[in-house]
Amino acid sequence: MFRNFFKILFIFITVVGSIFIWEKLKNFSFFSVKEIKTTHNMVLKEMTLLGKLELANFTFRDIVEQELVRDYLPNPKVILIVQGEAIGCIDLTKVKAEDVSSKDDTLIVHLPDPELCSYKIDHSKSKIYDTEYAFMNEQSLMNEAYTRAEDKIKQSAIEMGILEQTKKNANLILKPLLENISGKKVVLQYRMKATLEKLK
Repeated sequence: MFRNFFKILFIFITVVGSIFIWEKLKNFSFFSVKEIKTTHNMVLKEMTLLGKLELANFTFRDIVEQELVRDYLPNPKVILIVQGEAIGCIDLTKVKAEDVSSKDDTLIVHLPDPELCSYKIDHSKSKIYDTEYAFMNEQSLMNEAYTRAEDKIKQSAIEMGILEQTKKNANLILKPLLENISGKKVVLQYRMKATLEKLK
């Protein structure tokens, strides 16, 4: 009887001890991520002139290397080839009657400042190039890499002058259109502050 009691007690202590040790080990820094390292190789691939409200389209190709830096285990790494685009536009719905004035043979139109109206990753044209030690972290690595690549597209579009290009394209597209409609010389002016809106 005592033998069975000790046997059951031993099994119980073993199970409880194993659970306790596992709970302690899974929070141990051996498995934790120390730092996330991301490098980019951003290239402006294409710039397209657009009509209507969207006046400039920058297409980007980015080679993204995402790495989780750890203290002990090998660092999981993924390399993605990402393609995306940023679109510059002018919101003509913000133009009011008082923004348009006429003087002799000249029509003066005050336009809103150009906006970076959208920026996004084209997942159909993006792909995984290579992975290392990522068998348990591949999805989180890719999600983080895509998020950072999308932010990089926005930053690069601004730095590469998409808002200025949108202004230039407005002169190329809107000005002749308004001159044909009004029969007058058109001068486009800007006075509002540019805004950024992420594509939903």
